[in-house]
Formats: sequence, C-alpha cells, structure tokens
Amino acid sequence: MRLYFMIYMENLNWSELPFGYLKTDYNVRCYYRDGKWGELEVSSSEYVNLHIAATCLHYGQEAFEGLKAFRGKDGKIRVFRMDENAKRMQSSSRAVLMAEFPVEKFEEAVRKAILLNQRFIPPYESGSSLYIRPLLIGTSPQVGVKPANEYLFIVFVTPVGPYFKTGFKPSKVCIMRGYDRAAPKGTGTVKVGGNYAASLVAGKKAQEGGYAAVLYLDPKEKKYVDECGPANFFGIKNGTYITPVSESILPSITNKSLIQLADTVGLKVERRPVPFEEIETFEEAAECGTAAVITPISQIDDLDEGKQYIISKDGSVGRYCEILYNKLRAIQYGDEPDVYGWTKIIE
Repeated sequence: MRLYFMIYMENLNWSELPFGYLKTDYNVRCYYRDGKWGELEVSSSEYVNLHIAATCLHYGQEAFEGLKAFRGKDGKIRVFRMDENAKRMQSSSRAVLMAEFPVEKFEEAVRKAILLNQRFIPPYESGSSLYIRPLLIGTSPQVGVKPANEYLFIVFVTPVGPYFKTGFKPSKVCIMRGYDRAAPKGTGTVKVGGNYAASLVAGKKAQEGGYAAVLYLDPKEKKYVDECGPANFFGIKNGTYITPVSESILPSITNKSLIQLADTVGLKVERRPVPFEEIETFEEAAECGTAAVITPISQIDDLDEGKQYIISKDGSVGRYCEILYNKLRAIQYGDEPDVYGWTKIIE
C-alpha cells in the first residue's frame, strides 16, 4: 500500500486537482469525556465508530471548519488565520450546545495534522493548497432531544484545487426565491451542517442550469442580498467595498480579511443591508470564502423575474477583485509581508 501511494504521489498533477477528497496519511483526534478534553491522538483510519443514537446523527450536534495551508516560494508551510477558525468553531459549539474545543488545542491539532501529512501539500504556484477540515461531533446516545455528554474532535486534511471549476474567472450565479439557506435567529451565523444541507437542492438546480452558485436573498422579506450558498458576497462601486449585514449570514474569515485589505488599496468599506435592486449598480461583485478565496461574478440571473444583471460587461475580472485576490494570496503564500499576523509558519 505504501508503494502504491508513493507511485500515486509521483504521478499526481497538482495543478489539476479537483476540490474533493483525496486520502492522506493521518488525522488527529481528541475525545471529550467526563467533562474534559483528553490528549490529542493520531489515527491512520478514515473511519469513526458511532453509536446508532449519537446526537450528531439525530439532532445535528456537529460543527466544522475549513482552512488552508500553503507552501511558499521559500519552501515554508504557512497556515492562514487558524485562531479565527478556532474561535468560530467555539461560536458554533455554543449555538448547538456542544463542548467548546480550546483555541490552543485546536491550533496544536491543526499543526500536527499538517506536519504528519506535509508530503500532500501542493507545491508553490501549482494553484492548489492543503485543505484542513476540523470537525466536532456529539457521540453519546440520546433518544430525547438533549445535548450529548461526549464529543469527538477530528482534524483531517486533503490537497485541493479551486472550489469552482472556473477558478479565478467570472462566473454566473442565480436567484431562486423559493429556497432559503437559513433563517433569522437560527443557525445561519454558525458553521453547522444543517446550513449546507438546506442549500443542496437549490445548489443542484443552479449547477444544472450552468450557474456556479445560488445567491440567496434574506429569508424574511426577500428584499436584501444575503450570501451565496458556499460563500459570502461583496460588491464594489464608487470606490467602496460593500458587503451585506444580516442575521443569517455566516461570518466569513476571508471576507473579514478582505475588509481589512480594502482600505490598503484605496477602497472605503460599508457593511450594511444591501437591497436587491442595488446589484445592478455594482461595478464588480464576487463570492468570497476559504474554499473559493475570491470568485468574481459576471452575471446574476433572477430566475423568478426572468431578469439578467450583467456585472462584467466584457467577461473580465474587475480591477479591485484582481488586486484584492492577488494581495490576499501573496500574504497566504509569504510573497508579501504579513503585517497583520494572519499567517503562522508550521515547523
């Protein structure tokens, strides 16, 4: 088996990786029992044993994160803002009554998972990266609707290419008012599986229609832009970076980073409700998130009203989208000084 993977790795085309799962060597685990977290454990198994009445299976007691590690031109491995991912997982845990995993232990587990699997980190300038998936699940059995008293935290990694097939090229998104991703005051602001399960039907229909994603409107009035299924939304006009504020949007760490970078490239920033009709005034628009980084939007089709809103008239990437994308990537890969302290070198 070891020889098979050595041959496989030698023949792997890093620049053509899909955004999917590829088996790696190890994952890192930690159990919560008797009111406390244990020590980190290393496993080579891709499977977990679960009780048939585990709360993660019946009541959705689970949360996950996504972050990336990059190999720089200098050969060093950098991971981007893992402390923010750790804090967001804690927020998700509070929302569904799970034991919170400590930030320091989260970072230790991520480091260990990266180092154990560093041969799977794509080379510099391949366009691919090592995707890191921390996962927290309720494991103890309950038949009544109650939180678990035991939990399992796992970090596994896999090398990935761009989330969208178009990569850093403009793509079309659509609006379908018959679907909601999340509800106000619900779990839209936390990273739990239910958010994504709710987007599967609409997402599949969008993909079948040739769209990269669904752009959701607010679930209450259908008057304001919320976010895309897998990513936050931002638009640019009149020298301003505009991104929606909503009670059902997941706070994107990538969007948070772009907001800070916007000022350095001469953009003002507005975080506010974005009326749907405003989209036709945007000079640029994009999806942003860990998986997608920035995916420019060329066109927004309102499938209910039969209207098209052309953002990119010539199908090219907008000026500010390109500047922000290149600047963020330069920081992630170590090509530009990280004055914000966002990256940590793994060694």
